[in-house]
Amino acid sequence: MSLIKGIHHVCLKCANEEEYKEVVHFYHEILELEIARTWSEGTMFRFGNAVLEVFANGREKAETGIIRHFALATEDVDTCVEKLKAAGYEVFVEPKDIVIPSEPEYKARIAFGRGPLGEEIEFFQER
Repeated sequence: MSLIKGIHHVCLKCANEEEYKEVVHFYHEILELEIARTWSEGTMFRFGNAVLEVFANGREKAETGIIRHFALATEDVDTCVEKLKAAGYEVFVEPKDIVIPSEPEYKARIAFGRGPLGEEIEFFQER
């Protein structure tokens, strides 16, 4: 039996109040994640059985590369992409169907976009 039960949370740190407000707007208003709790330095959003934690107290803008991307499970990749585009965010891999050649094969529909901090987000729909 594994000691690890799954992902508890993913954390983003904003460099300033403007970034923080944009990130909260993006995940709550555009992607419609439920706010689980807020406190003086951050907000937690509930998604599935995990949490997205956003801090307002980052010291400087983070560079990419620490985490390649995180994937959000969805039942509608295309609507997620439409909402990103309508809000002016980049979609760098348009929705497409894939088959991971595993045993058994794994079918999915995916797309990739960027959030307000430049974070890469994969929208992942199992088929």
